[in-house]
Amino acid sequence: MKYLIIGNSAAAAGAVEAIRRNDKRNSITIISDEPHHVYSRPLISYLLAGHTKEDKMYYRDENFYKENNVETVFNKRVTAVDTKKKQVILNNKGQGTRGKGQVIDYDKLLIATGGIPFIPPIKGKDRKNVYTFTKWSDAAEILQVSKNVKKAVVIGAGMIGLKAIEGLTAIGIDVTVVELAPEVLSRALDRDASRIVQRKMEEAGVEVITNNEVVEITGKGNVANGVVLRDKKKIKCDLVIVAIGVIPNTVFIKNSGIKINRGVVVDERMETSVKGVYAAGDVAEALNMLTNEKMPIPIWPLAYRQGGIAGDNMSGGSFVYKGGFPMNSIEFPGVPTISIGIIDPRGEGYESIVKNDAANGNYKRIIIKNERLVGAILVGADVDRAGILTGLIKEQTPVTAFKDKLLDRNFGFVSMPKDLRKERLGRAI
Repeated sequence: MKYLIIGNSAAAAGAVEAIRRNDKRNSITIISDEPHHVYSRPLISYLLAGHTKEDKMYYRDENFYKENNVETVFNKRVTAVDTKKKQVILNNKGQGTRGKGQVIDYDKLLIATGGIPFIPPIKGKDRKNVYTFTKWSDAAEILQVSKNVKKAVVIGAGMIGLKAIEGLTAIGIDVTVVELAPEVLSRALDRDASRIVQRKMEEAGVEVITNNEVVEITGKGNVANGVVLRDKKKIKCDLVIVAIGVIPNTVFIKNSGIKINRGVVVDERMETSVKGVYAAGDVAEALNMLTNEKMPIPIWPLAYRQGGIAGDNMSGGSFVYKGGFPMNSIEFPGVPTISIGIIDPRGEGYESIVKNDAANGNYKRIIIKNERLVGAILVGADVDRAGILTGLIKEQTPVTAFKDKLLDRNFGFVSMPKDLRKERLGRAI
């Protein structure tokens, strides 16, 4: 049995650990287009900011591959998957490949390639000092040129954009962010919560431009020196970061016979439409338990869990993925912000309860459907209650009896009805 994993992030780590619980003997190979030991991608903004060091970036200790008997193939990109021959083709050419890339055989395959940055056809996007912000190399390259950068433009005010801004401002770079949507974090927050975050960003010195887009990146020679917006406004800068979002990295499997929609479609075992081929993490289109539809949910803990389920089933197990839901968390600029589950309810049957203290930068909203909590937004104070709310959403606990207490500052286990406390305590024991 040959286990092959394409990708080297959270899903891959989860898969390796699950396989080794079931199978101590057979080979595992990981292919990655990066040179690094498995690392935590959410930390790249802290690396840029100088808040963490390179040796703290790693997701598992330095003996992870050796202890789990994993062979690694780094700095190589998979260009194609042949599911009939059970082979993957790499982008390096060598002896015996007949002009094609290196070929690696497999018996069970996991696609864990995550997402790649979405880059629209902006004129000048290929100039120097234009970066994306999803990998260690992005942060390292930006840090390398940062000594000569005074002004940066970030394209996109979603989670990736705000993480980039967090890193840039921490090293003293002036930032303007340009967002196509009417609000910042439009996919993670509602309008009222977004307005609080935007105000805090502006108070921190970030220029925020919404309802607009970059149509050209100008340059002096081949080096970026500014941007032009849709409304003809020009902004001078030394650095541009494209942070519009990510899309599942599926290009290399287009002709493999594996079913792809927005991401790689998987069943409850994380198996794709091709037997013996699995997918997990940001590349996978798995079940959203709140909407009962399949979609990519690019969340680090879900990627690890999906990888674990895939690895278990690849090695003879029977774990089932019961679904997940979106969660987003960021603390910039100095305001903790968390969103969980459905934050933009559409259709009938939804109820919202809101506490809006915008003057003090605090906002709380919960969304209920069919007596169950399905979504929450927390900005500012009391974000420490997010764990309790997440548990209620995950367990789909009826909340009607105590829904008016859910946004109380002191809401907790004791706020629940006696019979529910007894039931949850019994489950905990």
